[in-house]
Amino acid sequence: MICISRVIRENFTIPNIISLIRILLIYPFVMYILKDEYIKSGIVLTISGISDLLDGFIARNFNQVSKLGRMLDPIADKLTLISVMICVGLKFKEIKPFVIILIAKEVVMILASAFLLKKCKAPPEAKWYGKVATVWFYFSAIVIIALKSVWNIQNNFLTVSFMAITVLLMFYAFIKYFKIFVNIIRVDKDSTKIDIK
Repeated sequence: MICISRVIRENFTIPNIISLIRILLIYPFVMYILKDEYIKSGIVLTISGISDLLDGFIARNFNQVSKLGRMLDPIADKLTLISVMICVGLKFKEIKPFVIILIAKEVVMILASAFLLKKCKAPPEAKWYGKVATVWFYFSAIVIIALKSVWNIQNNFLTVSFMAITVLLMFYAFIKYFKIFVNIIRVDKDSTKIDIK
């Protein structure tokens, strides 16, 4: 009982609660945007994006980093990103190729993290370039949705430009994370070598 209460106490933190809320926010966002309720979906997405920044800030600055949080935060990130990508891609056909690329990138990163966990290795923590790419994606999606919902503007050039920049930022982050992934695997392999002299 003491161990269980300690585990609960260590993991029942504000950042973890925020991460769970972000996962729960996926459902109303999807429902609103599929029903063309763009203002409501934009508000939900804005809340989700702000909370994404808050949970990491609180965890680092108030000593609330936990093992559960290290897994829960990226899970919330990936689930939200993929959900938003699919919905935005369904509503704005001109960016579907970009959405397919972004989803493929997220799936590869999920598989890479699963591979590391299987090897009992911790996936890399979120880096600044990953956060920048994520924030830009949220910003792009919110702007695209806001233009459509508030001013009834659907500018294909602007939409494609925003998503093209998103893809470039995401691809840069992917390359940087891939290098970290390779280094983690390389260190693991090097540690198993027998030094024969």
